Amino acid sequence: MLQRIRVAALALVLGAGALALTASPATAAQAPSISAVTISPASPIVVFDNPVTVTFTFTTEAAGRAELQVKPPGPGVSSQVELKPEPFGQLTKWTGTKSFSASNAGRWSVLAIAHGDGQKSANGSFEIVKALDTKIDDFRAGPGRVDQGDRIKVSGRLLANGKGYDGQSVAITFRARGADSYDEVTKVTTGRGGWFGATVRAQATGWWRAEFATTSTARGSVSDGDRVDVRRGKLTSRITGFDARPEPVDKGDRLTFSGALQVERRGGVSGQRVAVLFKADGSRRWKYVTSDVTGRQGRFRASATAETSGWWRAEYEGNRGVKGSASAPDRVKVNLPPEKADTRLIRFGASPDPVKRGKDLRFSGRLQIDDEGSWEGYSGRVALYFQPPGSRKWQYVKTTWANDDGRLFTTAKAWNSGQWRFVFGGDEDTNGSTSERDYVTVKR
Repeated sequence: MLQRIRVAALALVLGAGALALTASPATAAQAPSISAVTISPASPIVVFDNPVTVTFTFTTEAAGRAELQVKPPGPGVSSQVELKPEPFGQLTKWTGTKSFSASNAGRWSVLAIAHGDGQKSANGSFEIVKALDTKIDDFRAGPGRVDQGDRIKVSGRLLANGKGYDGQSVAITFRARGADSYDEVTKVTTGRGGWFGATVRAQATGWWRAEFATTSTARGSVSDGDRVDVRRGKLTSRITGFDARPEPVDKGDRLTFSGALQVERRGGVSGQRVAVLFKADGSRRWKYVTSDVTGRQGRFRASATAETSGWWRAEYEGNRGVKGSASAPDRVKVNLPPEKADTRLIRFGASPDPVKRGKDLRFSGRLQIDDEGSWEGYSGRVALYFQPPGSRKWQYVKTTWANDDGRLFTTAKAWNSGQWRFVFGGDEDTNGSTSERDYVTVKR
């Protein structure tokens, strides 16, 4: 009986052991994970007059809680940022905010910690920057007294925290005497050391100044105003409708120029001389050619011979109360005539020599044309000339014609000793030429 109890007890123990061996093991706990911390607005965070609220965001997985610490620059102590959890799926998004003022400027450290079965952390840094304080220094506009429409120079220097601020846009503004506000005239960009400058026209008496608008990193600033007094200047003039025609034109033909002179607040004015100038293609110099006095409604008209292609314009010199002006240039192409062929007179001779006074002299020769390198006979009108001894002047005697072969023959009475020659004056296709001289002695 006792033996059976022992066997049963052993079986019970073994059975329990079997149950324990077949039981499922406990699931291992998952370690937490954490993302990097994002910061908005992004670093560097520029602070002007009011504090800036910075938002910190990160996500965790398998974390029961999280914390965020920020540490100021230097030996300061970290502080906790209150976090708000927002679960989604297996992840949790944590968000916290903290305000920073300009006094917090510097690089801050950030540490995020995920707590679970163990802990994970992510760290980083961000920078708080105090907005730059700017100043426009040494602003000047001058000269201080000018004629209306004259150019003046405005200049100055843009500083940021006491140092030159390069590469920044500065507006040049103007307030006329009696006006309530400044109007922008132009913009300039600061160069090395923050210096800037511009040239502008002064049309009225008033104050000039420079303005730098607030940017994402710097405060705006405005210079002191600098006054420029403007004297009422001369009236402006202009030449309108200037035209040179016809175009194109053949060399030697006449060109006609026309236009009108107008004066500010007066319209077209009469009795003013307007000059017409010419500048040949390839030249830099304008040359006076002709002029005209304006008539009704300021109109003028002149003409000149066309010699070569180039530019024409009209100019008004101005007077005591009116500024001078020039028209827009007008180009005219001049067509040159075809190049003429060269000619020559050869074999000229006068006979007999000597000859009795009053007797006939016989003259002969030949007129030739250069036909692409080959000399050919040419029919043309040729004049006979005589030069007495001691005279520098040749006297016309008569005209004759060369035949189709270019041969010449004519006669003339011999009255005095002297030199004779043929002269060909040329024509629309050829250049002129002159023969050699032949001296004939006349006996009485």
